[in-house]
Amino acid sequence: MEVQANTKKLTLIGQKFHALGMFLLRRNAGQEVALFVRAIASIFSKNRSFKADAKNIIMQTFFTGVEIFPILFIVATLFGTVVIIEVISLMGKVGFSDVVGGLMVVVIIRELGPILTAFLIAGRSGSSLTTYIGGMVINSEVDALATMGVDPIRYLVMPGLIGGSIATFIMTIIFSSSAICAGFLMTKIAIFITGNAFNVQLTWSYLSTEILKAMTFTDFIFIVVKPLVFGCIITTNACYQAMNIPRDIRQVPKATGKSVIKSFFYIVCADVFISLFYFIDYFNEISKII
Repeated sequence: MEVQANTKKLTLIGQKFHALGMFLLRRNAGQEVALFVRAIASIFSKNRSFKADAKNIIMQTFFTGVEIFPILFIVATLFGTVVIIEVISLMGKVGFSDVVGGLMVVVIIRELGPILTAFLIAGRSGSSLTTYIGGMVINSEVDALATMGVDPIRYLVMPGLIGGSIATFIMTIIFSSSAICAGFLMTKIAIFITGNAFNVQLTWSYLSTEILKAMTFTDFIFIVVKPLVFGCIITTNACYQAMNIPRDIRQVPKATGKSVIKSFFYIVCADVFISLFYFIDYFNEISKII
């Protein structure tokens, strides 16, 4: 009797999980997670060509990262300049110069650096990926790939997913580095031109020392985790929107716009969730200021 009761209980639990899974798969978010899992699983498929896969991944990394570098560098430099001037001048006025490094880490490295990088990549590379694959869907090229025995998920989605994630990680590091280094140079130029109208006393030794002193082990972990998560979100969402385009050329711009907007939304949600892991550090920084 006890065995039968346990079996019945396990069956009920299994039915609940099955119902939950079916419920999620009927939703867009659940279908995107399923697409992500299928793309990862396709890496281990039998009919694989590491040479072709490596070529596609490198091309996607180049497309996502290298071609977006000029605008990303400009945005990072201007952003870093504003943050450095505001933080140092404000903290100097209120007498909290010892928390400059902590605020720079929070604003540039932890939060806005990864988010702005992800937004730029979603707006440029994510939208382009949606347009590219969407055009193939409308022209029946994806169906032709399947007819020839080529898995569209492995050929189109998997390289975009891996290449986009790698590029997002690299460009996030470049964005944060540019915001600090190039932002410092621009700040020094602004101080020279205006005759130090901002009343900012700044040296590279002071800035770099304060930032490195404020960095924690958690920061180094999430420097890797955040960009990879954002890259997976952007590329998976872009490919999902493209693969589900109705067979109408007028739907491509709509799918592209939807891809960008949803990527922004998912990125912010993911950032909030990830930030829960180091809210303790935020409270410590606030307690230092107070």
